[in-house]
Amino acid sequence: MLDRRRVVLAVTGGVAAYKSAYLARRLVEAGAEVRVAMSQSAMEFIGPQTFAAITGDQPQTDLFGSDEVSPHTTLGRWAELVIVAPATAATLARIANGLSEDLVSALLLATRAPVLFAPAMHTEMWEHPATVRNVDTLRGDGHHFVGPNEGDLAGGDVGIGRVAEPEEIIDAARSIFDSGGEGLAVLVTAGGTREPVDPVRYIGNRSSGKMGHAIAEEAIRRGYQVTLVTTSDLPVSGSIKVVNVETADQMKAAVDSVDADIVVMAAAVADFKPADASEAKLARSDGLSSISLAETPDILASVVAREDPPLTVGFAAETGEVQRAVEKAKRKQVDLLVYNNVTQEGSGFGTDTNQVSFIDAAGAVDPQPMMSKSGVAAALWDRVDALVAQRN
Repeated sequence: MLDRRRVVLAVTGGVAAYKSAYLARRLVEAGAEVRVAMSQSAMEFIGPQTFAAITGDQPQTDLFGSDEVSPHTTLGRWAELVIVAPATAATLARIANGLSEDLVSALLLATRAPVLFAPAMHTEMWEHPATVRNVDTLRGDGHHFVGPNEGDLAGGDVGIGRVAEPEEIIDAARSIFDSGGEGLAVLVTAGGTREPVDPVRYIGNRSSGKMGHAIAEEAIRRGYQVTLVTTSDLPVSGSIKVVNVETADQMKAAVDSVDADIVVMAAAVADFKPADASEAKLARSDGLSSISLAETPDILASVVAREDPPLTVGFAAETGEVQRAVEKAKRKQVDLLVYNNVTQEGSGFGTDTNQVSFIDAAGAVDPQPMMSKSGVAAALWDRVDALVAQRN
């Protein structure tokens, strides 16, 4: 489903750039609104005026000298999908390593939209260990690939490295949007709750909200209608409905007010709160020998206990072995539980990476490698999409 979708076609410097003109035409014919970004080397193979004539919009070709103050961020925020075709070995290396040397690489680092790479290069370059590592990194970051294929290459060579045909790229783009989420309502919780001791102090945890926000962003990319209930002030896509809360009670009230088909409880909700929060700041000089605690509401349990419960995903941030999370998955009766050991390096609160295990309703454990949080989000939604398909 590409009708009325906003697609940025990023063209880089390979001889296969000539095929991108036909790809642009096919995207337009499929109903997409297309804007083009070109690297300087791409213009050695095809001119920007070709794309202007096809799309009705002048391509962006440089970070500087444009009417736009910040062309890479403007395009990145506008896009619902970025297709890089052809994607050269140099482009893959830049993005895998976070470099932003030109318009295209800066765009790819600035966008929150899904990115579809269509690699094109000689066989030796595609099979080089550095390229293999870069592709693995990009896949782990949640990016999508189509091709390359085997066939005729530049200079009369034959082998793997031929760019995917435009129709294949179109099909891959459609699959990103048509992953089962269209029309379904999703509720995601994120961040750590803060339970007030007084108007200044609180009991809380170290959760940054990054994981929950990444899950919400991936859901919106897949066509779901997303409500994010969060304690975090991290930026989000404009199409996500955001409900800001602070305490567990506020989060429960917000969750109860949303009728969702899928609920992903990624928030780190405090288990206890001060039983009697002071309305005035407590003075140090008065002393405080103890704080009486009361249990907070079990929001996950209340979701599962609904008369017609949604497909429910829980999270278990633990400091020990996975077995405790397996028992929690069975006890909570969730459809999927995401376990991570927060004492493991790179997998704790506030990091940009995570190493998780997915636990299904029967208690089967599927451990994952260390990935970026956006990569974990993509892997999570792959499983949720499959569960949705089973229910349907």
